[in-house]
Amino acid sequence: MLAPSRWLQRLAYTSRCILHSRQAHRALATVVKSPLPPVVRDEAIRLREYQEECIQSVLSYLKKGHKRLGISLATGSGKTVIFTQLIDRVEPPTKHAQQTLILAHRRELVEQAARHCERAYPDKSIDIEMGDIHASGAADITVASVRSLVSGDRLTKYNPDRFKLVLVDEAHHIVAPGYLRILEHFGQEERRDTGPALVGVSATFSRFDGLRLGAAIDHIVYHKDYVDMIGEKWLSDVIFTTVKSKADLSKVRVGNEGDFRTGQLSKAVNTEITNDITVKAWQEEAGYRKSTLVFCVDINHVTSLTSTFRRHGIDAQYITGATKKRIRGERLEAFKNREFPVLLNCGVFTEGTDMPNIDCVLLARPTKSRNLLVQMIGRGMRLHPGKKDCHVIDMVASLETGIVTVPTLFGLDPSEVVKAAKVNDLKELKDRTLEEAALSSEPASGPPLHNATSSDHQLDFTRYDSVHDLLEDTSGERHVRAISPNAWVQIDSCKYVLAAKGGILTLERRLPTTSSASNSATPSPESDSATFVVIWKHTLHAVEKSKSPWSRPRTVASASTLSDALHAADTFAASKFERIFMATSSSWRKSPASQGQLDFLNRLREVSEEEPLTEWDITKGQAGDMITKVKFGARGRFDKLMRKKRGVEKEVEKMEKVKEMRRRETVKVGPVQL
Repeated sequence: MLAPSRWLQRLAYTSRCILHSRQAHRALATVVKSPLPPVVRDEAIRLREYQEECIQSVLSYLKKGHKRLGISLATGSGKTVIFTQLIDRVEPPTKHAQQTLILAHRRELVEQAARHCERAYPDKSIDIEMGDIHASGAADITVASVRSLVSGDRLTKYNPDRFKLVLVDEAHHIVAPGYLRILEHFGQEERRDTGPALVGVSATFSRFDGLRLGAAIDHIVYHKDYVDMIGEKWLSDVIFTTVKSKADLSKVRVGNEGDFRTGQLSKAVNTEITNDITVKAWQEEAGYRKSTLVFCVDINHVTSLTSTFRRHGIDAQYITGATKKRIRGERLEAFKNREFPVLLNCGVFTEGTDMPNIDCVLLARPTKSRNLLVQMIGRGMRLHPGKKDCHVIDMVASLETGIVTVPTLFGLDPSEVVKAAKVNDLKELKDRTLEEAALSSEPASGPPLHNATSSDHQLDFTRYDSVHDLLEDTSGERHVRAISPNAWVQIDSCKYVLAAKGGILTLERRLPTTSSASNSATPSPESDSATFVVIWKHTLHAVEKSKSPWSRPRTVASASTLSDALHAADTFAASKFERIFMATSSSWRKSPASQGQLDFLNRLREVSEEEPLTEWDITKGQAGDMITKVKFGARGRFDKLMRKKRGVEKEVEKMEKVKEMRRRETVKVGPVQL
């Protein structure tokens, strides 16, 4: 028998729970504009094959005792469906731990998850924690805005012992301070055998620093990217075109998140010439498209580019974060109904917005962020009745600034220009590039081995007449140093070195050993199926007996793109090297080369009549880069290039003879040629 005071406390708590639950239900009904009819879950939701595969992978890892898991799925794959299905499938760690928390960072995502839960679990209590809506903390399922949950003391009403599962949407944000505070409350700030399971889902599971996701996620247990899903017809076919704009990004600085500073980028991109090129490119390539979504830099860029579209007679409208909710809803509904062809925005529709009617995405804003590029492209990949494909038009600015372009998503050089290329075309181009890289030592970042748009497939070669010419060639560093602030040096095809006092970091691309990687897991950093790996070696002390002055190599990071691998390598380097020794901006690099450096390089001069290098010819930084190239393999690379050059010249000579023989064998009406 409960004491009277204890009984009154229990009654008051129950009453509050009922009140909050009703408030949440009314809010949910407002979100969907009408009460949801009762549904039978099994008949209402049919999982796709890969969705069930994904769920089984999560359950398998949980059964093995892993608690902090990530799911990598392309935009449009039905991540919310997988979320809601996991709620009933995950076993509670104790009989009291029956509750589930869903975290999202935007209102649209909170509302979307709440609607799915209401349809999937009509018999469960569902609360919303967002803005003025306060959840009880005792519902079966709570869908919460991260910002609201960490506001004041709202987090304290949630008892971690009562929760079996925490789900995180758009989980690439998971190491932001607000998320980490919530994870700490639920005991998930580090690996533990007890407590609720954590499952995060994202289409872009990478961050600018390349390493920090490990603070919250231990295993990526399933991966299916948009290329796979297009091939399996779960997403719309996509056509890609890149267009070189006139934007000059050389003076645009990079912000803390690794992308361009918005204000400076807007001034560089938002010009009359660039906007006019953008509209004309759209008219030529996609003027017949019914629903084009345009991504701009900021509000000024949106309004200017909208005016340019209208000046060319195109009915274009826009939505920004400052657009009033009623106007935003009306324009969005009209766009979905294809009442006007072009909708411009800045940062509104990168995540969590469902507009399957989009059949063209125009990228009018350059970016250094692979995540942002994928999010923008993903807006046009959903299937829709009558939609054959989506045309992605990428307005490419100056490549020297380290921008990420459509070709880079396929592992191609960012300078590749493509026109109406389908996914398979880009995959075939990548395969050819990889084969050529494996058979040659041509620098991948230098002039391309072939022009994808050329009809005669003429080969273009980088020619070096001496070792010194090779060492002076900085084409391999230009793109890398535009992405990284550090003095990376290219020493071979897709192989870079950052050498400083105390150690060496090597970044290299490795070809996969199998034809395709499994979808059900992500390779470990040690796996050679990763595209790019970062390897660390440090100098050994005298007391450490070894035949080599270096430690055994250790793989410290891996990534699917050069940009992500560079950011991971730079994050690691910051913990091992002093900045002055590795930064390209260090003042010592601009001073004249030392006599020791000059003596070393002059010994490599192959033509005796050449004047020797002097301190007036070369800086200390340039000399250091050259010496690094020599020490780590550039001379061997030069020998390979010379052998290949001689072989190519013989092959060209042979082909010319064959062509001449065929010309003579050809019978034509007209004068007989000698």
